[in-house]
Amino acid sequence: MAKYFHGCEAGQAISRGDSGCWSFQAAGAVPDIGRPSDDPVVIQKGKKQGDPFVITVNCPDKAGLGCDICWVILDFGLYIVKGDFTTDGIWCYIVIWVFPYSTSPTVRWSNIKERLLAVCPTFSVSAYLNETPPKPEASPVYLLTFCSTGRKGLLNDVTRVLCELELMIQRVKVTTTPDGRVLDLFFITDNLELLHTKKRKDDACDKLLAVLGESCTSVDICSAGYKIDSVPPLSSLSQTAAAEIFRSELSENEERSQALSPDVKKLKHATVMIDNSLSPAHSLLQINCVDHKGFLYDIMRILKDFDIQIAYGRFSPVNKGNRDLDLFIRQRDGLKIVSVEKQEEVISRLKLEMLHPLRVMITNRGPDTELVVANPVELSGRGRPMVFYDTTLALKVLGICVFSAEIGRHSAENGEWEVYRFLLEENCRYKLGSMVVKNQIVDKVRRTLMGW
Repeated sequence: MAKYFHGCEAGQAISRGDSGCWSFQAAGAVPDIGRPSDDPVVIQKGKKQGDPFVITVNCPDKAGLGCDICWVILDFGLYIVKGDFTTDGIWCYIVIWVFPYSTSPTVRWSNIKERLLAVCPTFSVSAYLNETPPKPEASPVYLLTFCSTGRKGLLNDVTRVLCELELMIQRVKVTTTPDGRVLDLFFITDNLELLHTKKRKDDACDKLLAVLGESCTSVDICSAGYKIDSVPPLSSLSQTAAAEIFRSELSENEERSQALSPDVKKLKHATVMIDNSLSPAHSLLQINCVDHKGFLYDIMRILKDFDIQIAYGRFSPVNKGNRDLDLFIRQRDGLKIVSVEKQEEVISRLKLEMLHPLRVMITNRGPDTELVVANPVELSGRGRPMVFYDTTLALKVLGICVFSAEIGRHSAENGEWEVYRFLLEENCRYKLGSMVVKNQIVDKVRRTLMGW
């Protein structure tokens, strides 16, 4: 096992590879957030221009810590170049090399450190005994309301500001009035837990007004009257649309709609194996598949849902568009995964997520054209970050306006899903009734979500 943990130079230049993109300007002039020390979280710039940033986490272990860390990194729009993980079940040491995606909102590295510190457990008896920590109290939900003149890209511009302010979108209702004005209702939570203060509210409203400009007639933030653990469900999808988007495998229709993207065909060649011959105490999980945005988060999320612990791991850089991941794992009881049935269940779930991490389809909603995007929700109830932002960015690039948008939850036989529904406006550039145009929209949205 020693070969998986030989030393790595933080300043080693990493090439872009065949997948993903990043921007050094996205972070601006970033000072060193920390230097090698006893801090639980240290963030360092590369030794020279073009080198990745290095995030080091050194803290007590807890169930699902790797998933939580990868969620934060994805939420800030960072691309993981490579990573190393090691833990004895009591204490963990994680090193991750990252770049900001070029399409990501402005990265504030000090905020990333604060968010990572928030998910790291402090030393306690429960951490020492590897007990599941108590579930954090649900965050209050706030209602952001604004009214302005509609324009292309407005929804994405507002979403970018909310991301930079660390305001999480839980639900959204976007409506366009007959006179062309837009009334948007955003149900949001505050990662900083400060939105109850006047200063935080005023700061958010000022930044939104700066983006919306003179066309905005009103911006207001108030309590929505409930907490995040009681988010209302999504209005019902048609049976046809639900059967299509929540199925366990790509349908023939969706395979045809994804034919524009060669990367999707590569997804079908994902390799997932569990080997119990190399270690007396751990099972070796080996994964090889095409790279995509949130790749490591998707794997960590599944392992967290299965209550599987990682003892050692290595996440290699992209090689010809593919990723290699080696993880020495064990069950929560400390034993290897020897049950063939359990192995097949884990492998099947991982392959499905590599093949189909996000669902994208175009359907009809009465006389209108609707874009539907869905992603699995963690057993803890947490959804995937950046989906709304990336989807609206893709529509903005295509020049397609959104007439109405909605975010909600849907319970299916294979779990709970977060669903994003966008009613698209007809325009002279795109005839939305054309199957070719629908395929182009699905392809662009999917590629943006996958970071291709």
